[in-house]
Amino acid sequence: MNDESKILIARLLAHQTLKRDDKLVKRALSDELFRTEIDARLLACGMKLLDNVYADHVTLALVRGVEANVFGVRDVWQNNNFGLARDGVALLVVMWAQIILPKRERQESHQQAQESQDDMFGKDKPLPRADESSIGISYKALLSDFGSKLGKKTRMDMNLGLLAKLGFIERRGDMILEGPLLDLMMDTDVMRERIINGALAELFSTAQPEPAASELRSTQLPTT
Repeated sequence: MNDESKILIARLLAHQTLKRDDKLVKRALSDELFRTEIDARLLACGMKLLDNVYADHVTLALVRGVEANVFGVRDVWQNNNFGLARDGVALLVVMWAQIILPKRERQESHQQAQESQDDMFGKDKPLPRADESSIGISYKALLSDFGSKLGKKTRMDMNLGLLAKLGFIERRGDMILEGPLLDLMMDTDVMRERIINGALAELFSTAQPEPAASELRSTQLPTT
């Protein structure tokens, strides 16, 4: 067994996320044998490495088959395993829709433009880094647009603080920016389609349906 795979897994458990440009993370994403060893070690513990090309970080998540055994003592895991109330989940979806979807459009548009310019060379262009494409949103604009739907200022501030503590967002003055987990915890293929087709409006209806378990990934958080 490779000691570096053990070290990488231990670091992810200790730090929750690591950047994609970390030496061992880069190896895990490019070295097939190394990734196979990591995947096998994680699977033996009911876990997996979670990454996507749009995000600047990677993290660990539970495989779907063990979630009920791990979180089944409480009903909340069926919607999220972060202890978020309904309005907290709704705010998280808003953050993802307002920050991540526009970022992805910028990344994809930039990549397509580069590929069009350099078609003659036949080279694949990497996606722009998330920290180069993620702009964030204004707290004042968020409060104005969604405050009345998300418990008003006091409740929204409390949930924003919790999302920041969990690593989904970062606060810099008036701006709310993408945190390391925001682009990793959603099932993008499911959520993107539903948001584009108006699910966000349904989320804020009187019934306020919560995202299903299949749409929110169960991320392994370190014990504090």
